[in-house]
Amino acid sequence: LNHSEFKLTSIVNAYDDGKSTGQIRDFFNMLGPSDIRKVQELMLPDNLQNQSIKQLFSFRFNKNITRSEAIKSIDDVIKKNHFSFLSSNINSKNITDFISTSLSAFLEYLELSEKVKGKVFDFSDCSIMNCIYAGAYQLNDRNLEKVAQEIEKIFLLRGSVLPTNIEDKYLVGIRENGEVLYSEAQIVELRSSVRIKKIYLLDRPLQDKCLDHLENNERERFLELNASYVHTTQLVQSAFRLADIIIYSSGTQHSSLYPTYMTKGVSDIIINNSKAKKFFITNIGEDYETPSYQASDFIFGALKYLNYSSTKEYSFSDFFDYILINKSRNNNKHYIPFDKDNFKEISLPILHQSFEDDENSGKHCGKKVLDIIKEIYYV
Repeated sequence: LNHSEFKLTSIVNAYDDGKSTGQIRDFFNMLGPSDIRKVQELMLPDNLQNQSIKQLFSFRFNKNITRSEAIKSIDDVIKKNHFSFLSSNINSKNITDFISTSLSAFLEYLELSEKVKGKVFDFSDCSIMNCIYAGAYQLNDRNLEKVAQEIEKIFLLRGSVLPTNIEDKYLVGIRENGEVLYSEAQIVELRSSVRIKKIYLLDRPLQDKCLDHLENNERERFLELNASYVHTTQLVQSAFRLADIIIYSSGTQHSSLYPTYMTKGVSDIIINNSKAKKFFITNIGEDYETPSYQASDFIFGALKYLNYSSTKEYSFSDFFDYILINKSRNNNKHYIPFDKDNFKEISLPILHQSFEDDENSGKHCGKKVLDIIKEIYYV
């Protein structure tokens, strides 16, 4: 973002369904805006005048807030242009008009939705920006991609964020022992030493434990028979088609990355861009989704889900040019080991060196990663 020679586009799925995002999805029948919001927040202009905007993006209602208190705060923004939760008001009329219009649409739809569902929205720990995204969703033909584009324009973002698709689907998974993970939130949060066997997209969310009485093979068969497939948008295809560099990021695999890889159209359009340099970055440390993973597990998993998005069977060299693997600076058992022997069949250049931030243990250093990518790209 701080290098003017680059135009950054981030492709992000929107299947998050936890906490307040789950409330938004339930009442507004839409994809979850939170991951789009988080990446767009990173792309806000970096200047002192923008501090109130950054506060807006990060503000969440108190966990103990009542519905009437939350509605009053929103009404104050709409009717008085008063942001009681910010240290200073927002000076841009374009931005305040957008916020006011979006929050008005949010409240109008919410009132009707609450009557239809016979329950009230829980504002506890809810992001105010999620409410703004939901309102803008109503004003943009119920199209999350249009919302992301409008926010990019209104807030003068330094890069673009595109949802992988705009079809409202729900992410579930099944472990190798047959345990079903009934939501994206469970995939991310439930701790287990048993690996996730496969993830699926469904048209509707499953009730928790509704498959627990079935045999393991019956659970898997049910998910297979109900699996939905989504197609990437024209804007996402264009971004891949025009890219000079494609980066398969580190991150949560089964909730953030694999669902994006298996979107119909992604793999074929990446393959067709033969001019782009393509970099795969493995994680530094394990998380709840990747217990006991080695470095090769990440790239084998990526290939599996990329092939799910196409009728063809591609190989490693079709998708990846270089593999970046962190050389751990200590023997922390939670770091991902480099299993060199398992890379023999991959036959791609491997850059095994320190990519870890010197101060933030377990996190990549952006400068170290970018320096390698630039060095290779500009040769």
